[in-house]
Order: sequence, then structure tokens, then C-alpha cells
Amino acid sequence: MSTLRKLLFFFLVLVIFGVGGYAQTEFEEQRRLARQGNAQAQAYIGYSYSKGRGVPRDYKEAFKWYRKAANQGHAFAQFMVGEAYRDGEGVRKDFQETVQWYRKAAGQGESLALSALGRMYYFGQGVPRDYKEALKWYRKAAEQSFAKAQFNLGYMYAKGQGVPKDDKESFKWYRKAAEQGYASAQNNLGLHYYNGQGVPRDYVLAHMWINLAHSNSTYENDRKQSTNLLNDLERKMTPKQLFEAQKLSREWKPTVRF
Repeated sequence: MSTLRKLLFFFLVLVIFGVGGYAQTEFEEQRRLARQGNAQAQAYIGYSYSKGRGVPRDYKEAFKWYRKAANQGHAFAQFMVGEAYRDGEGVRKDFQETVQWYRKAAGQGESLALSALGRMYYFGQGVPRDYKEALKWYRKAAEQSFAKAQFNLGYMYAKGQGVPKDDKESFKWYRKAAEQGYASAQNNLGLHYYNGQGVPRDYVLAHMWINLAHSNSTYENDRKQSTNLLNDLERKMTPKQLFEAQKLSREWKPTVRF
């Protein structure tokens, strides 16, 4: 389980079993440990301030504690220091600093940093734009089952960016991300089935995945696009096919990876 997932799991436990006094007591205990130099506790305090969990949101305080943990080699904190420099939260925006801290975390195998470093190369932020380098870092994160990186890898294979265009490879990586519930990957996987790209055309599976993407997406434009695709598909499907597609959507469960 990644460091971020451990922190999120801990916060989820607090929500389920009572956030009030217990959460505040836990925060004070973690702050005591952080002041003693405990890197995990320092990352916890940084996360609390960055998200406003148990304390008012304060990016400068978040950065201070993340930096303390990062200086001790805490991989997630190193990634979050990079994020702060990227977004200018609690510190001056500086893409070169971002890349430096992402590299430190990526060197320890932190999947968030591996994917983020790929993004920096993809867009040429803090480094020259280099699709091959972007592909390399996305792949490292994707091989750790990081859904966003799997989607990005699928996209680059679909577009032939940094690698020859390959619909089968694109389909493979979109599917891995889609199975984890990543909405954009579910939509693009559905399009592969709809158009018969890298896989035989299958309207049932196309409808299933696009329908799931529609349900999972939080972006209004994406939902409008998927609605149009679903309407187009339904005009081409038999009632039996539509029934099967809807049944598959209802029964689908995401693959949770830790």
C-alpha cells in the first residue's frame, strides 16, 4: 500500500469511527511526534494542513511540514513538495524545483511521482518536452497499477506519441485503468469497442464501458459526450444487446489495487 493510501485509509478510519475529539487528539499526538522529528508524522501534519483535515487549510504550514519530512527522505512528502512548487501553494511556483523533488520521490518508486514526472516531460514543464521520456515515466507508474498513468500510456499509444501508434497496446492500458474505475479510460475503452480498434467491434461492451464512464465522470462536457455516444449506440443495438449491456454495467465491480 502506497504512503498516500495509508494516509487516506487512516483519515477514512477517523471519519467512520468518529472525527470529533478522537481526531483532534490524534492530530495533537502526530504533531508531538512531528516536532520530535518523526518523518511519517511530519507528512501526516503536512497532509492535514494541505487538505484542511482537523485544522484550517494552510498551505504554508503544509509546505513547512512536508519539507521537513522530505528532507528526511520521505517519498510521499518529497512528491508533495514538488506539487507545492508546481501549483505555487505555500511557496513560489517553480517547475524546476518541482522536477527535482519529483525525481527524489520517483527514485524511491513513489507511483504518484513517477506519473507526475511523466506529465512534466509530456508538457515540457521544467524540462524540455520529450514524449519518449514521458512514456518511460508513465510506464514505470503504470506497471505499479497507477490508473492515471495507465490511461496516459494508453493515450500515447493511441496517438503515436513517443512510440509507434498501436491500437492493441492502447486498448490494453486503457483496460487496466478502466477496470479500476478511471472514467476517462472507461470512455476510451468503450470507443475502442465501438470502432473496432485493437479489438473486434462489440456494441454491447462499448455500451457497457461508455455507460460506466458516464456514471463515474465528474465533468459535464464528458457526460454530454458519453450521452451522445450512448444514444448513437442504442440506435444500432437490438433490445437483447441493450439488455445485456445494461446488465453488465450493473454487475461490474472495480478492481481495487494496493
